[in-house]
Amino acid sequence: MPLPSQPLRMLGFLTIGLFDEADPRKGHESTLEIIQLGERLGFDSAWLRHRHLQYGISSPVAVLAAASQRTTRIELGTAVIPLGWENPLRLAEDLATVDILSGGRLNPGISVGPPMHYDQVKQALYPDTADAEDFGYDRVARLLDFVRGKPATDFSGVEGFEVFSDRVQPHAPGLGRRLWYGGGSLRSAQWAGEHAMNFLTSSVVKAEESEDFAEVQLSHVRAFRAHHPDGDRARVSQGLVVIPTDSASPEQRARYEAYAEKRLPRTATPQGPARLMFAPDLVGTSAEIAERLYAHAAFREIDEVAFALPFTFEHDDYVQILTDIATRLGPALGWQAPVQHG
Repeated sequence: MPLPSQPLRMLGFLTIGLFDEADPRKGHESTLEIIQLGERLGFDSAWLRHRHLQYGISSPVAVLAAASQRTTRIELGTAVIPLGWENPLRLAEDLATVDILSGGRLNPGISVGPPMHYDQVKQALYPDTADAEDFGYDRVARLLDFVRGKPATDFSGVEGFEVFSDRVQPHAPGLGRRLWYGGGSLRSAQWAGEHAMNFLTSSVVKAEESEDFAEVQLSHVRAFRAHHPDGDRARVSQGLVVIPTDSASPEQRARYEAYAEKRLPRTATPQGPARLMFAPDLVGTSAEIAERLYAHAAFREIDEVAFALPFTFEHDDYVQILTDIATRLGPALGWQAPVQHG
């Protein structure tokens, strides 16, 4: 097996939190149990996807508030909150509140762009301002300013019996350094670096200067760090889909392989007008997956991961996959579980 450029420092996972419309609590509870399992297994971070008007978690910040009360150590992230659905000032308040409740463990990941299916949803979302809303980077800049403590108003002081602040309250020290941008293009990578954010890469990139996924992702990592004040020390996390089969049953293994095979054709060429490139799902033993990761040009440039769990599997499947990642794949990548106390 090729030697790693450096041991994996931070091991995380990402889940979507699917639920049944008729019994949504069960799916949300399953997600919370998976996060608790992740902490027991030693994972450094757990991340939630964000889904609107679907049967996946629509309010990850609220779910992470619950998770913050069931865990003590694991970092809690969003990958990612689409800012087109949010008011940056209100979101800044929610993020700061959950960060305070978690003891400084929140890692909010965000992205920009118009909401998905905007023409169909804009009347419900922005009935009076749909055509005036700005879905570009300025929306992120507003959130960054509010989270980092810049004034939101020119009014502060005492009015009657009430005391008013000119900045978002509660203020969460350190949260401004734990904001992540989820990007798949060179422009996004550069912007995130220039604004001193952290950078989330995933299994999707835009085929801009190449049609080799790893090559494109590597160029994004390097562009981000080249424009970040911390340079090569700037934090980047990679989020490929990995499905180790070490302790899987024959039935699970067959299902996992069928899942990956069904999704493989989309990885061959850029997809759609945006020319999106998808990384293949990595299915196999931990030793096989580690070898494929070490052969991945972008993986060799990072020391943090948030491996994505497949969308449609069952709770027991996630338990098996996470257990194999923590006990076999992580160590194969040089990661060491933190010492558990208590």
